Amino acid sequence: MKTIAFALALIISLSFASAKPPKNFRTENLVAWCIVPYDAKNRDPEARSKMLVELGITKCAYDWRKEHIPTFEEEIIQYKKHGIEYLAFWRKHDRAFELFEEHEIRPQIWETIHGPQDIAELSHKELVDFAVAEILPLAKQTQAMGSKLGLYNHGGWGGEPRNMVAVAKALRTKLGSDHIGIVYNFHHAHESIVEFDGLMQSMLPYLICLNLNGVTDAEAVRANPDKNKILPIGSGKFEKSMIQSVLNSGYDGPIGILGHIAHQDAMISLQENINGLQQLLEELESENAHCQERDSRPTKIRPADYLGRSKLIWKPKISLHLSIDVIENLSRLALVANKTNAYPKFSKRLKAF
Repeated sequence: MKTIAFALALIISLSFASAKPPKNFRTENLVAWCIVPYDAKNRDPEARSKMLVELGITKCAYDWRKEHIPTFEEEIIQYKKHGIEYLAFWRKHDRAFELFEEHEIRPQIWETIHGPQDIAELSHKELVDFAVAEILPLAKQTQAMGSKLGLYNHGGWGGEPRNMVAVAKALRTKLGSDHIGIVYNFHHAHESIVEFDGLMQSMLPYLICLNLNGVTDAEAVRANPDKNKILPIGSGKFEKSMIQSVLNSGYDGPIGILGHIAHQDAMISLQENINGLQQLLEELESENAHCQERDSRPTKIRPADYLGRSKLIWKPKISLHLSIDVIENLSRLALVANKTNAYPKFSKRLKAF
């Protein structure tokens, strides 16, 4: 009996210890963002692609400036050559859209929304109607292209999650299409830190990409944006709890990490964020496992309760992504018990667990 109880405890402990981060948080699935204009080495498309391969990143969202227009096509070619997914394109450019059609790719298109100048004089509905009318042509164009359109928070009225949700919902209704979504950025979220958990839930049905960053308080950013706005993941005060909210929400879409530091090698910026994210995930996993292990301790019951003479009443509280591992290991234990004919009633209990 003690052997079986110990085996159960060991299996649960090993399942906690071996848990992996959600698939979209793993390095190979992260999206590199803000690495084209923000790179001290000023890499060309080939060098940029090789850098991503070296880092183990397989997705990129492409931002650009006027000087990058001549290499639009070469960027597409090099991404394909090196196995990089061209996940998104910043704003609108006719030549780029032509190239997407020629090369048969359908990246997300990221664009900001804005309110009018006299924002204080209008109702919320009037502001939403204004924003919808302003971006409607691009919404129709991306629908025809087969690309998703991501409303991108970049400050102001159009960057507030409630307004982004309202505009996305109105556009979906107007066009009868769900290709309209939201791209949410931690580096533009400083005014929404306190409410983020609830805002994450409201954005969830529309979220098509979430870009992470170190997050400090809004006052510090306003006082010194150059120093406090763009921070490596893990060096801020609030991103840990915000990432926990993302994990709790079950969001399984793309996760982006930033370059966004013009005077620094983009490879260093990305590596710092990879390392910081991994560290935070490990900390959250350890903290959550400790809480779950504490909550899953069995109540005081008789040995007979395990052996099938009365109802099994111990039900560990384990999160969904861990419980699969537990069930698999319990099934293996049940198989061994069945083959050896040891504790036959207990074996049946394990099979039904």
